Amino acid sequence: MKLKEDMSPLLLQVFRSVIWVYSVITFLPWYLLSGASGSQAHAKRVKARSVSRNPAGPYRAVSNQLKLVSLLHEGVDTLDKVFEYAVVHFPQRDCLGTREVLSEEDEIQPNGKVFKKVILGDYNWLSYEDTFHLSQRFGSGLAALGQKPLCNIAVFCETRAEWIIAAQACFMYNFPLVTLYSTLGGAAIAHGLNETEVTHIITSKDLLQSRLKAILMDVPRLKHIIVVDKKPTSWPDLPRGIMVHNMAAVQELGSKPENIIMSRRQPVPSDIAVIMYTSGSTGIPKGVMISHSNIIAGITGMAERIPNLNENDTYIGYLPLAHVLELSAELVCVSHGCRIGYSSPQTLADQSSKIKKGSKGDTSVLRPTLMAAVPEIMDRIYKNVMTKVEEMSSVQKTLFVLAYNYKMEQISKGYSTPLCDRLVFRKVRSLLGGNMRVLWSGGAPLSAATQRFMNICFCCPVGQGYGLTETCGAGTISELSDYSTGRVGAPLVCSEIMLKDWEEGGYFSTDKPNPRGEILIGGPNVTMGYYKNEQKNREDFFVDANGQRWFCTGDIGEFHHDGCLKIIDRKKDLVKLQAGEYVSLGKVEAVLKNCPLIDNICAYANSDESYVIGFVVPNQKQLTTLAEQKGIRGSLEELCNYAEMEKEVLHIITDAAVTGKLECFEIPKKICLSPEPWTPETGLVTDAFKLKRKELKTHYQDDIERMYGGK
Repeated sequence: MKLKEDMSPLLLQVFRSVIWVYSVITFLPWYLLSGASGSQAHAKRVKARSVSRNPAGPYRAVSNQLKLVSLLHEGVDTLDKVFEYAVVHFPQRDCLGTREVLSEEDEIQPNGKVFKKVILGDYNWLSYEDTFHLSQRFGSGLAALGQKPLCNIAVFCETRAEWIIAAQACFMYNFPLVTLYSTLGGAAIAHGLNETEVTHIITSKDLLQSRLKAILMDVPRLKHIIVVDKKPTSWPDLPRGIMVHNMAAVQELGSKPENIIMSRRQPVPSDIAVIMYTSGSTGIPKGVMISHSNIIAGITGMAERIPNLNENDTYIGYLPLAHVLELSAELVCVSHGCRIGYSSPQTLADQSSKIKKGSKGDTSVLRPTLMAAVPEIMDRIYKNVMTKVEEMSSVQKTLFVLAYNYKMEQISKGYSTPLCDRLVFRKVRSLLGGNMRVLWSGGAPLSAATQRFMNICFCCPVGQGYGLTETCGAGTISELSDYSTGRVGAPLVCSEIMLKDWEEGGYFSTDKPNPRGEILIGGPNVTMGYYKNEQKNREDFFVDANGQRWFCTGDIGEFHHDGCLKIIDRKKDLVKLQAGEYVSLGKVEAVLKNCPLIDNICAYANSDESYVIGFVVPNQKQLTTLAEQKGIRGSLEELCNYAEMEKEVLHIITDAAVTGKLECFEIPKKICLSPEPWTPETGLVTDAFKLKRKELKTHYQDDIERMYGGK
């Protein structure tokens, strides 16, 4: 994972000598004053043990061997109480922030496409007290519109302050909240709304126009649509019987004396708080029933892994709130009085697609200390920065590479590099505002190269976690003092983990040197099951003799000697080739995504065939450069269709696979290049950028037949 040091051996030796002298002079004072020895011991200690002493587990955090933790504060056992606790302790602190839109304009690109650009102002903030009153009035207004306790209500909206205000209102008034991804297809949206029998839905003006309007005739029970945007809009062409309300108008209705004095039915811990529909990566989305007690247990476990979390922290929210990672992260922050500033992937940084050149992106203005990201986002940052490094002058590039490799060595020993951070990495760190102290990664495996890059260039730890919607996103999170890569940490204080033997895949808890098997997660964070899907509940959930609820994840893991978990495979991603070899498609993709030429890749294998193939979204800049080197010219689409370019890219991919130590049978033998990126809007990846293998197979069926047909 070291960068290549491309300079004369003599000059390289001079630099190394200077670094050695500097290290010798500064090491002892730094070591004594910084408490590094204690930090190293803390990072290397055993973090979890099997409570049964059996290698299969269950494994629990060493601090909670006798009992799992389920509450943040005694008596605060429902989500409305969690928010009330925060309002009492942090009434005037900033809670939710939104940037003001100063202007919008269309910018014509060289290829003729029109991109909308925005200039944004400062963040405007609602205090915890303001947010509480807005939520209270909104809940009262929904009740006045006929929404009943314990009857489902849907939210279908982008990540924004109004989403959390609406959610808190539903928690207060005991309206189970149905969440749906804004990028789901029309049939999937209608399925979720009909299955949960909602009569009220909270959405935005854009999503009502672009996604909901087309399916309203397919959702006969829907009567009320609440639009969160402030500007009132009339909708004359909606089906008869559906009323559209503005969020502010509903809050005004709720503030009327005759409505606000109405007593509300408060939830109990076992009541459903959220029915969260999955992203549908393996078929029709399933609604996961999550109780108040489930969510509180999950955020209790997550909060314990973030040292010194308090009201001085600022979190940037931009991932979909319909995803359990973002919802849990924001509820963790609310429970500790942090402020949450809202963003989007298109306005996140100064270079983001919707930010007008010369104006500031959200991270530059907000300067957050906390951020959650899916690996896809981190991979993009990594590749963009490394591309800029390649464009540096030879002197700048040499200094960056030397500093990068030096810091990598120091991090691996548990040491920090304050001088490098200040002189070399400050500019890169400023891409995320310059104040970042904790990055969370979840939703998919994070490559070792990207994780180490984020550690080095952004000068902060990356807490890689593992959890699922069915476990409230909670399972494990690596400790911030643990700088190892490729692992997801020890079980959270709310969870315990067992390993179940999987004979077909050859994984057993008796394996040496580490026990391996299918990961089963148990604890108070394990959800109530799938909505109206008893067959799937019987397959995936069970309750043990002690009354503990468990979820069978389908993921394969191994426990290391210090009690940390590593995800090594997935049952659904394992394909048996014609000759009997097992190929983990996820493993192949994880290795090859580190190749600079690849923006995205989906490995595919058919059990009737003897080799793996791949669908590749190439990096446009890298592909164009490669084509110029080979004397090939054309548009991106034309380059992707050239057989010669396929061969050249395959050659580079093969080299990357060998470097990544893939077995011969795991390396794709044929590929097809795709000029179109895979986004949630295309339906080929989920909102968390997980591959939708079924949809990808259908989309590339002709290419599959070509690659396997022309053996």
